[in-house]
Amino acid sequence: MVARVYTVAFEGVEARLVEVQCALAQGLPNFSIVGLPDKAVSEARERVRAALGALSIALPSKKITVNLSPADLPKEGSHFDLPVALAVLAAIEILPREDVEDCVALGELALDGRLVAVAGALPAAMAAAEHDRALICPAACGAEAAWVGATPVFAPATLAEAIAHFSGRAPIAQAQPGEVTQSPAVRDLRDVKGQERAKRALEIAAAGRHHLLMVGAPGAGKSMLAARIPGILPPLSPAEALETSMIHSLSGLLSEGGISRTRPFREPHHTASMAAIVGGGRGAKPGEISLAHNGVLFMDELPEYPRAVLETLRQPIETGEVVVARANAHVRYPCRFLLVAAANPCKCGHLSDAARACSRAPSCGEDYLGRISGPLMDRFDLRIEVPPVAYSDLDLPAAGDSSASVAARVLAARQRQSARYAGHPEVRVNAEIEGALLDEVAHPDTEGRALLVKVADRFGLTARGYHRVLRVARTIADLDGSDQLRLPHIAEAVGYRLTLASGR
Repeated sequence: MVARVYTVAFEGVEARLVEVQCALAQGLPNFSIVGLPDKAVSEARERVRAALGALSIALPSKKITVNLSPADLPKEGSHFDLPVALAVLAAIEILPREDVEDCVALGELALDGRLVAVAGALPAAMAAAEHDRALICPAACGAEAAWVGATPVFAPATLAEAIAHFSGRAPIAQAQPGEVTQSPAVRDLRDVKGQERAKRALEIAAAGRHHLLMVGAPGAGKSMLAARIPGILPPLSPAEALETSMIHSLSGLLSEGGISRTRPFREPHHTASMAAIVGGGRGAKPGEISLAHNGVLFMDELPEYPRAVLETLRQPIETGEVVVARANAHVRYPCRFLLVAAANPCKCGHLSDAARACSRAPSCGEDYLGRISGPLMDRFDLRIEVPPVAYSDLDLPAAGDSSASVAARVLAARQRQSARYAGHPEVRVNAEIEGALLDEVAHPDTEGRALLVKVADRFGLTARGYHRVLRVARTIADLDGSDQLRLPHIAEAVGYRLTLASGR
C-alpha cells in the first residue's frame, strides 16, 4: 500500500502541488527517490535516514521507493526533506496515513532531526489553502505562512514534534501571523536644498508610477533625491503586500515571518548581471525588477549598465511581468515597478561646465547618453536635468514641503485613481491606462489638445510618447484635484517629456 504526502514545487510565484508517494517492496534494502529530483532532493534520503536514526527509528530492510508526482516536473530544493520523511513514516505505519495525506509539508531536515527554515512558505500556504489542506512547515516559517489565514498552519521545530502531532500525543497549536514590519526611518525630502523641479518630478512619478530619468553632474543630488522616494510613496495595500511578500518569500528575504507595508526600494549596482536584474540563474529565481514589484527600482549610473541588460527592461516595463525562459525552466514573475534612473551628462560628468569639460565635449555627451537606446528612452515619462546646487544655497535653511506633506498629496492622487479605475481591475495607476480607457479619462480641453498636437508635430512624438504625455497630464490633474485635463497640465507634462531632446 502506498503512503502519500503533498508538498509543492515552485514555478515562479506559483506553487504547484506535488504528490510524494512512498512504497515498500521486498528485495535488497535500498532507498531511492524518483520523479526528476535535483541534487538537493536526491540527497534528502541521507538526511532523512540520519534524522530518523537520531530518533531511534530504524528503516525496514526493504526496498523503499519515493516517487514525486508529476514525474515530468523538475523538483528543486531542500524543502522536500520533511514530506519525504513523513511519507516514509506513514509507509512504515508509525504515522496514520489518512492524517498525513491531508497536509502539505515542506521543510529541510538537519541530521539531528531539527527542521530548518526554507524559502517559499507563503506561496506554499496559498497552494495548501487552494486545495483545502493544512500546511506543515518549520517553526521559523510558521509566522510567515500564517499570513494567508485561509488554512491551518502547524510549525513544529523538530521532526519529533511533527511525529507527536500526527500521532495525537502532543498536538501543535496553529501558528500565528508575524508582526507587521515597522517602516525604516525615511529620509525627508525637505533636507534637499534647491532642486524644486526635481522634487516636483518625484511627486508626479510617485503619484502615477511614471518612470523618471534624472541627468546631472556628479554631486548634483540625483542619488539623494532618489533615496527619498520611499518617504512619499503610499503604503502597500493588503493585496499588494501579499503579492510582494510572495516574491520576497521565494527569495528568502522575509525576516521572522514579518510582512512589510513599505514599498520595496531596490538599487542594484551597475555591474549586476542580466540574471540578477531580470531573473534567472539556478532555478530561474526572481531578479531585481520582480523584487521591486509594487515599489521602486533605482538604477544609478544608467549608461554604465551592459547594453543587453538595459534592453531586456523594455518589455517588462510595458507588460508588468517578465517571463524567464531557460532550458529547464519557463517561469513568469510580476514586475510592476517604478523605474527611477540617474545618469551623468557625459563620461567625465562636467559637460555643462566649459572650464572642467573634457576636450571631446559636446560629442562625448551624445556618445555617453547614446548608450541608452531610443526605445528605452521613449519609456521614461519624466526626464529632467538636475543642475548643480550653488554653494550659497547650501547655507540656507531647509525650505519646501516635507516628505509627509508630499506623501499626503500623493496618497490623495492615488485614491482618486483607485476610485476611477474601480471597474478595471487590471489598472491601478495612471501609468497603466491605455486604449479606450485612456481616451475616456485623459481627454484634454480644446487649448490643451491644440498644444499637444502642435508639440507632437513639431518634435515628432511617437505614438507611445503622445500617450505617455496624456498619462502624465492625468496625474498632474489628479494632484491638482481636477477632473478635466487643462492647458497647464498638458504644458507641464510636455515640459518633462522634451527636457532631453534626444529621446521622444
